[in-house]
Amino acid sequence: MKLARAIHFDESDTRVFHSPARTGEWCISGGFEFSNWSEGDLFGKARQAFSNGWLGIETYGRVSFVAVTQLEAVERETLITALAQHFVDTYGAPSLDIARPVATEEIDQMIALCDDHNANTLLTVARELTDVGVHESFRVIEAQEADILQFAIHGSLDE
Repeated sequence: MKLARAIHFDESDTRVFHSPARTGEWCISGGFEFSNWSEGDLFGKARQAFSNGWLGIETYGRVSFVAVTQLEAVERETLITALAQHFVDTYGAPSLDIARPVATEEIDQMIALCDDHNANTLLTVARELTDVGVHESFRVIEAQEADILQFAIHGSLDE
């Protein structure tokens, strides 16, 4: 089973998102956050989060890139519980028992997205508002094997 973790190549996420996800935290799409949004909600850093931000399940911050990695069953259960609690605390779900199936579905959708990809594959998300709600699309950037010659410095130590 696979899921994705937040990855940063530079500091740009700290400038473009109100709350950036922490490097290494587990992430899901998090498109549910925008289900009641309209064009009027899409400005500044909120627009950036809507347009291309994955949701971290620890900080509930956003990140531009995630990397596919192995997920253990016990971690899946912990993430489901954390997300269900977030639904109670932030969105007013009446109880953990009611929130848990929705959290499970969110986690399992992300697992399904990741499972067909090799470890270290990068994913991006793009969203747009449509007449029927939020449309998400995903871009896959395959990890490439690095050849030692890409990193070796050729020359002489005598110079």
